[in-house]
Amino acid sequence: MATRDLYCITSKSPSLIHYRRLTCAAAAVGSSSPPSPSRLVPHPPDLIKWVRREGGFVHQAVKIAQVDPYGLGLVASEEIPNGSDLIALPHHVPLKFGSLESDGGDGAYSVLVNLARQVPEELWAMRLGLKLLQERAKTGSFWWPYISNLPETYSVPIFFPGEDIKNLQYAPLLHQVNKRCHFLLDFEKEVKQTLENLKLDDHPFGGQDVDSSSLGWAMSAVSSRAFRLYGKELPDGSRANVPMMLPLIDMCNHSFNPNSEIIQEKNKWNTRMLVKASFSLSLCVYVVAGTQIKQDEPLVLNYGCLNNDLFLLDYGFVIPSNPYDCIELKYDGALLDAASMAAGSPNANFSAPAPWQQQILSLLNLDGEAPLLKVSIGGPELVEGRLLAALRVLLANDKEAVQKHDLNTLKSLSAEAPLECQLKLPLCALSLLSVQFRMQKKSVIIDAMRDLTRRVKLLLSKESVSAPC
Repeated sequence: MATRDLYCITSKSPSLIHYRRLTCAAAAVGSSSPPSPSRLVPHPPDLIKWVRREGGFVHQAVKIAQVDPYGLGLVASEEIPNGSDLIALPHHVPLKFGSLESDGGDGAYSVLVNLARQVPEELWAMRLGLKLLQERAKTGSFWWPYISNLPETYSVPIFFPGEDIKNLQYAPLLHQVNKRCHFLLDFEKEVKQTLENLKLDDHPFGGQDVDSSSLGWAMSAVSSRAFRLYGKELPDGSRANVPMMLPLIDMCNHSFNPNSEIIQEKNKWNTRMLVKASFSLSLCVYVVAGTQIKQDEPLVLNYGCLNNDLFLLDYGFVIPSNPYDCIELKYDGALLDAASMAAGSPNANFSAPAPWQQQILSLLNLDGEAPLLKVSIGGPELVEGRLLAALRVLLANDKEAVQKHDLNTLKSLSAEAPLECQLKLPLCALSLLSVQFRMQKKSVIIDAMRDLTRRVKLLLSKESVSAPC
């Protein structure tokens, strides 16, 4: 993707006296610790002081510091007890997009809303990204102290060089990267067409040019930093998720074992927010210590139980030995026949199942009209239940032995399932598949094979112990 200039006003003067080239050079593919990029301005305002000045709260021990290997983050300068309030933001500090249902507001806001309506829901980060770009371009923006602290570049795949994108070697991830790149290039045309010939007062970006590179920067900033929190209460009592950029809070790095957590004031399941004595009830978003935090320990949040594809797409990093990582692949009888041969099970016939086997495959939605052929390996399940059941059915020689089990049993790793199939499963299902993927994904397959073998041995030992003498 080409990069161009995005003008960035850093003075209250209406003239464009300063501009900054927006580039997004990527770290090496597969790196779990890309180098820390520069911030938008060399010496941005003190973010902690700004939050406090706006009526927020920051614990005296919370500091911004370099956190190797991730770059800037939040660190405890002294021990912080469990349950301590770390950060609290007033309602007006998070950066949010208004409702897309309303056309109210000035001409510039209406143009922004109309542009946001053209963004598909799955790319929600671009909607809030438009608001971020508007505030970045605005002279004297309220959020400038926050925006100026944002990274100048992001290491997400949409900014990878073409050769590095090819080296991802994983079709579902490549599809998502190409989909986002194509969207940004097409959306650039829509934006330019919409902004053409607008009066300056109606221009949401102050008359500045917006291209695919600046759109990509904004979408990446939001996808890597925003949180989807509760918005206004709906008539049925539920709350819609609203993407928000949370200044300072979004400097917490990720961990599956977090020491901090986010709490919202009006979360009806969390009554402790209603009795806090140290802050005004107008404060909407809090971060509290979920454990005791030691001196010099980084503050970390759990971004979610995500696989490495999502971490790489949205955040620009991967987690080594991620327990939620998985591989998506197409259920293919011919490929499984080849895998079966390689695993020493030549009698299986995956591409031409018997009628009774075909009937079960249809119940698994792996055969028949409009089958769902995408299956997964890895993650908490190790092997998706539908694939596990299909392999058991197609490797079985005894029709009656299989049909005495229900689908849920066939889909589970349990002692009740046909163990003779489980013994053949690890190599037969996975050996040939491993040659198709880059090393990061091969490790998922290897881990799944190891865990499956361990579970099968455990089940066999239990079965032998319980067998009559």
